[in-house]
Amino acid sequence: MATFEVIEKVGNGLRCKCTDPGLLLPRAKLSFWRDGKLLGRDYDLPTLSTKDWSDIVFGISENIDFIAVSFVKDAEAITHLRDYLTTTSSKAIKVLAKIESLESLRRLEEIVEASDGIMIARGDLGVEIPLEQIPSVQKDITYVCRQLNKPVIVASQLLESMVEYPTPTRAEVADVSEAVRQYADALMLSGESAIGSYGMKALSVLRTTSTRMEQSCREENRQTLLHQRKLGASLPDQIAEQICNCAVEMADNLGVDAIFVYTKHGKMASLLSRNRPNPPIFALTNDNSTQMALNLQWGVTPLLTDLSDDMEGNVKKTVELIKAKGMIKKDDAILVVSDIIPISTAQTIFQSIQVMTIT
Repeated sequence: MATFEVIEKVGNGLRCKCTDPGLLLPRAKLSFWRDGKLLGRDYDLPTLSTKDWSDIVFGISENIDFIAVSFVKDAEAITHLRDYLTTTSSKAIKVLAKIESLESLRRLEEIVEASDGIMIARGDLGVEIPLEQIPSVQKDITYVCRQLNKPVIVASQLLESMVEYPTPTRAEVADVSEAVRQYADALMLSGESAIGSYGMKALSVLRTTSTRMEQSCREENRQTLLHQRKLGASLPDQIAEQICNCAVEMADNLGVDAIFVYTKHGKMASLLSRNRPNPPIFALTNDNSTQMALNLQWGVTPLLTDLSDDMEGNVKKTVELIKAKGMIKKDDAILVVSDIIPISTAQTIFQSIQVMTIT
């Protein structure tokens, strides 16, 4: 927001000349550059401060679903927080890492693997790296998240002009479209909805722009360009991964109207989302934390419902539920998969793909 040239050091302070005037607010983030390069810094400060831990305790008491950690330097901070949440919260709170510093970029893959999702905080990141690198860095982060099957949120300044004006700039619309084209899972408004005068209009622009770009990607059949890394280590995980890969290919080739996935922890729902199928994904779960977490996954509509070992009964009940909501109709074709392992070992439907017509 403002630029200063350091003239001299005076004790513990700096005497500066303002070269680009602007509004300098308290606690503003500062970065130091010399000869066009960012100066490396190591303040040796913890990722989570004492105040942060106090806020986390309060958040747990308020039954929150997500915690987004700022200025993550390595995977250790994320792992430490997740271990703490496991021992102090009865709820499966998800931990998101905000990528907004050079340190996080250097350790990107380990941070993505340790986290439940990633937020690309382009505002602060743009202070840490040259502006011209932001588009390629955003693309690289999104690609790593796709490969490791972690949801990625693109945030900051998507529709910044709509803080003051009722319509966005054409460049902002192009920026939103490019994030969708890169297969981001979610787009996040900041000042547009927090302090802006046109929050609902900004949300409407995000929705219409992203919907149009997703339609364009389907018309181009760009999903075929997704080359996914194999993630499964154990045989059951590898089976689930292959079932989801095949299910999406079947759903697209057959032109089904919806995919139903029955899931306890959301694993197969996320694997389906990763492949970006044409039809919508309805994730049916009996776990409230899973339902909330799946809201971040691309193309997934999570629904909370009671599930039993009787998969045929589950399908019949949930089809009626979603039909009553007007999301599917008679004669629609649906594809069904599940990762809920029944107590009775005689049932193996959880390792199958079914296609049926709604009656």
